[in-house]
Amino acid sequence: MLESLRGKRMMFVGDSLNRGQYVSMVCLLHRLIPEDKKSMETYNNDALTVFRVKDYNATIEFYWAPFLLESNSDNAVVHRISDRIVRKGSMNKHGRHWKGVDILVFNTYLWWVTGQDMKILKGSFKDVEKEIMQMSTEDAYRMAMKSLLRWVTRNLDRERTRVFFTSMSPTHSKGDWGGEASENCYNQTTPIADSNYWGSDSRKSIMKVIGEEFSKSEFPI
Repeated sequence: MLESLRGKRMMFVGDSLNRGQYVSMVCLLHRLIPEDKKSMETYNNDALTVFRVKDYNATIEFYWAPFLLESNSDNAVVHRISDRIVRKGSMNKHGRHWKGVDILVFNTYLWWVTGQDMKILKGSFKDVEKEIMQMSTEDAYRMAMKSLLRWVTRNLDRERTRVFFTSMSPTHSKGDWGGEASENCYNQTTPIADSNYWGSDSRKSIMKVIGEEFSKSEFPI
């Protein structure tokens, strides 16, 4: 893996699901690297974390952006906000940190699923009088996917950069598949036997949006 990453930047972008993937990958690799040949640093108010492998001139990075678009949940440390607001068409705020990356792995899903309509800001968060409209989860998510695909097409070189997208995370609740709702998945080793099982937090309507929008993409993802 390190040889494959020689001279390259790999970045995970999204919420805690991708942060978990990033941490897992770094944990697998870092034990092979001498202490004086690696480093871990944070930038941009902790939004960007960079693991650097010096002998390979390679980095594995994570950038916190739970909606990919600018939002009021962009603080990498303090972001547990129930009244979530996403700024329409604001991919460039975070996207400027993604340019020049060789392997990009995006994710965004769970933060959109609030059980209510999403609040979408049409202007700037700096505006005194804010213009906010409400959209269904599916419509808001479609807006975000269109913005992502537009940004990728305009800003990345398809001959150089590989782009991946992670969609839904599995349902966290054990109660969904037979246990007590207060319990978790610790020590559970048996697969779910019900062939019709579909997690309560897993929306087929969101997957439909992903399928429809990504099928139109000129950039291979």
